[in-house]
Amino acid sequence: MTVLIAFDGSDDARTAVTYAARHIKPEPVVVLTVWEPLLAQIAWAPLAAATPVTTTGMPDDKFEEEKQAELLAKRGAELAAAAGLTDVTPRAERGNGPVWATIVDIADELDASLIVTGSRGLAGARSVLLGSVSTRVLHHVHRPTLVVPPPRKDER
Repeated sequence: MTVLIAFDGSDDARTAVTYAARHIKPEPVVVLTVWEPLLAQIAWAPLAAATPVTTTGMPDDKFEEEKQAELLAKRGAELAAAAGLTDVTPRAERGNGPVWATIVDIADELDASLIVTGSRGLAGARSVLLGSVSTRVLHHVHRPTLVVPPPRKDER
């Protein structure tokens, strides 16, 4: 079976990775970063667009958001390996809707034995508009899920 760790680069996601490394038995791990093209993000939160957005051809046929997500997933996998997890694979996946739905879909695709996520990750207006990713994962997934809270101030 595979453990799926949702990773967005936030301190809470980093805490979830290190917690998982300390507490789960060794098995394959996929560190997942979900990305959306900027235009898709604006479609979810049209009020956030202050100026018109234009699309231009990318020289290597990749969105900048995709490149950043791949780098972020790689960093999350490196963090997981440094924390003691073995057989770690980074994965960046384009979301075709809310981030939580992509996490649930990938967990189903992998038949994940466990999903690990931090309790927060979004901040400010985006959090208000989209809600809690971990809460939505919990309400829509049909498999064990570990939501790791942020560390207490005395643990930082």
